[in-house]
Amino acid sequence: MGNSSAIWDCKAAVEITKDLNGVRQVVLRNPQGASAQVSLHGGQVTSWRNEHGEELLFTSSKAIFKPPKAMRGGIPICFPQFGNCGSLELHGFARNKVWAIDDNPPLLHPNDSHGKSFIDLLLKPSEDDLKCWPHSFEFRLRLFSFSFAYHTYFLVSDISEVRIEGLETCDYLDNLCQRERFTEQGDAITFESEVDRLYLSSRKVIAVLDHEKKQTYVIRKEGLPDVVVWNPWEKKSKSMVDFGDEEYKQMLCVDAAAIEKPITLKPGEEWTGRLQLSVVPSSFCSENLDLEKGGF
Repeated sequence: MGNSSAIWDCKAAVEITKDLNGVRQVVLRNPQGASAQVSLHGGQVTSWRNEHGEELLFTSSKAIFKPPKAMRGGIPICFPQFGNCGSLELHGFARNKVWAIDDNPPLLHPNDSHGKSFIDLLLKPSEDDLKCWPHSFEFRLRLFSFSFAYHTYFLVSDISEVRIEGLETCDYLDNLCQRERFTEQGDAITFESEVDRLYLSSRKVIAVLDHEKKQTYVIRKEGLPDVVVWNPWEKKSKSMVDFGDEEYKQMLCVDAAAIEKPITLKPGEEWTGRLQLSVVPSSFCSENLDLEKGGF
């Protein structure tokens, strides 16, 4: 029994199925029973469950699961543009494209492979993509049972009981005030109305505390200096066809991003953006999470 983890078969923990629309999706599991589900449409993580089977990502009850549009919830990937800050479609085209599975991905480092299932998804430009964005690229998304990327819809108990720590003193651009620049003055971010902000040059570790659930989402990031914080609140929720009128109370987007200073690569250069999500009891986090140093 003591050696059971040594024979963990990471390949057997990866299952490829199809959703109700016939789109291929991948289910990843780890030895403790946690799981993640990702659709090849958009490379979008659509589910993340802990070892007790509890869902940790928000998905709207009115979400449209049929391509070509991205689903409202989970973790859509915004590339090569976030929002409408450019000439492309909203949030770029990556979330509306079909990704491919890499059958021969680079191996994990031995120190990073214990008890982990993973899969690599690839996106390369089509002829139509090059017409609207004339830059060659290969986007590799490596998905673990616990590590994902970008535009994250967290499922929360009650938005009024949630606070974000780790963004204190950061400058931010407020999209509700024509992107006017402000400095965060509070010890933590709480929610009483619509919020749509881009925090700049933030720390590597951010915490989202859900007081009612007594749990904390810990966001660790590399190569992603900015953080988007978004909740549509009541008025905007009612104007969104793929979002329930009251669902703003159970969701919060906290996105690790690179927006203010776009990434510029010369031929042959590479860039890596990494996001790791974990969940811990709030009591543990408040006592042991060192946001300044970026670790526990």
